[in-house]
Amino acid sequence: MKLGKCYQNIGITLFVILWTVVFHYESVRFFYLNPLFKRELPKVKFLFPPAGWIMFFHVDETYTMAEVYGVKNGEPQLIDPHRIFETKAIGYDNIHRNVLSSVLYPQRKEDFCRFLRRKFPDYESFLVPVVHYPAVVKEPTKKLYRVMYQCQ
Repeated sequence: MKLGKCYQNIGITLFVILWTVVFHYESVRFFYLNPLFKRELPKVKFLFPPAGWIMFFHVDETYTMAEVYGVKNGEPQLIDPHRIFETKAIGYDNIHRNVLSSVLYPQRKEDFCRFLRRKFPDYESFLVPVVHYPAVVKEPTKKLYRVMYQCQ
């Protein structure tokens, strides 16, 4: 192997290792490292967004999703969305792609309620609220709830 090619491979390897370390630092900095060190750690500038192709689109700072609660003995209990829409595909998670938000449409209420009653017969009824994050970056823990419908 030529000496130039060897240096090129070493350079690429070091860049990949450095980028991976910085990427993981930025991924865990806000929720894990800041509370651990009890201070705001510095943000690395000019890091490409880890969102892949979505970086070419305008991404709003708000976020909306659905949750499903089963009511048992008058107490609502959050149902894990992975139990609602079970997938067997490896490496593909419909829940993280917000597939549960598709049940928020009023025209899907009857079918989804029938599905929930059949899949979870232990619950007396179900609540389907919409969960809205008004500013994910500025206030990541602020959530607003509104019940879209209830299944009796």
